[in-house]
Amino acid sequence: MFGFGKKRSSEGGEEHRYYLLPGMGRSNRRRHKLVFLWSILAGVAGSGLIGLIIWLINR
Repeated sequence: MFGFGKKRSSEGGEEHRYYLLPGMGRSNRRRHKLVFLWSILAGVAGSGLIGLIIWLINR
């Protein structure tokens, strides 16, 4: 039958390896998530402050 055999490595028995590029590690993902959270919070606070200033001027 086709497809039931054990896969053979073309590299002489070495298993397939993958490499992470810079910025793809767990600590970098955690840092990017933290920066994203703080940028969202800063955007909400900044837009609220600008809205308050415009509201006070037009009052």
